[in-house]
Amino acid sequence: MAPYMAEWDEKEIFPVETMRKAAQLGFGGIYVKPDVGGSGLSRLDTSIIFEALSTGCTSTTAYMSIHNMCVWMIDTFGNEEQRRRFCPLLCSMEKFASYCLTEPGSGSDAASLLTSAQRKGDTYILNGSKAFISGGGDTDVYVVMCRTGGPGPKGISCLVLEKGMPGLSFGKKEKKVGWNSQPTRAVIFEDCVVPVDNRLGAEGQGFSIAMQGLNGGRINIASCSLGAAHASVLLAQEHLSVRKQFGEPLANNQYLQFGLAEMATRLLAARLMVRNAARALQEGRRDAAVLCSMAKLFATDECFGICNQALQMHGGYGYLKDYAVQQFVRDIRVHQILEGTNEVMRMIVARNLLQG
Repeated sequence: MAPYMAEWDEKEIFPVETMRKAAQLGFGGIYVKPDVGGSGLSRLDTSIIFEALSTGCTSTTAYMSIHNMCVWMIDTFGNEEQRRRFCPLLCSMEKFASYCLTEPGSGSDAASLLTSAQRKGDTYILNGSKAFISGGGDTDVYVVMCRTGGPGPKGISCLVLEKGMPGLSFGKKEKKVGWNSQPTRAVIFEDCVVPVDNRLGAEGQGFSIAMQGLNGGRINIASCSLGAAHASVLLAQEHLSVRKQFGEPLANNQYLQFGLAEMATRLLAARLMVRNAARALQEGRRDAAVLCSMAKLFATDECFGICNQALQMHGGYGYLKDYAVQQFVRDIRVHQILEGTNEVMRMIVARNLLQG
């Protein structure tokens, strides 16, 4: 991915064929069960893979992490018919998936979502819209959280929609600061008819499914931040070695040496925190959700700071698109916002502490 990262960003190319090559290596359903085409690997394995891939293109890897989360949700909460209908084509990335939770009026307050699904015989009639959907319009399968019952989290269910269903449409392609190798659009439902057979789990289980998916999603997006920060440290290290000022390489400047040392130390601390959370989630530990929130908060904040510091070390060159460091800065800025904002991560951690 690395040789094409800048081109995909500049031309806003969704690199479908490259991702299908990644799927041939098992990266389309990393922590999905092997009987439906998944790789059956652990959350720790997944974190290491996404960190490594992200050094090549953070934006593309971040989309792949969302796709993996969607396939895992179908594999985990779907019945046998649903698993065999959807998962093999998603694991091979013959088809791509999008996660549809956020709405124009419900971001951090996800439980207040308004998209409604009215039961009518053996179908649901879906009305509403979703915002900021990664892959929206270009992907094939949409894992949608919608309201089948009363207000609050217990009224939410999860439906799987397929592109081409009557009443399913998309908004304009958004212009973004980063993440340009994946399209982002609104997903719109206007009397969209969805078979009841496409519901994951029971009615009212949707919010629980969404939150369990996001625990892994938070580790995944933090892992993508680790990869961007790792690549940025290497770029800074190289630049300090070759760039000369005041008659000697920048690497001889102790202030910059100390800055590089701090960046490497913060990166390692973040990496260990993410991998600890990944292990906790894999083992089903009671503190897994709060550890995932801590890891997402810490790693995405620290890694953005590392990338930004690497850009600063490049001086004016860091602000040119000829230099990759600026793209890592742009691509991981959004990691502090999505999969639950870092303010919400603080709320989750604080609530856990104060409730004992």
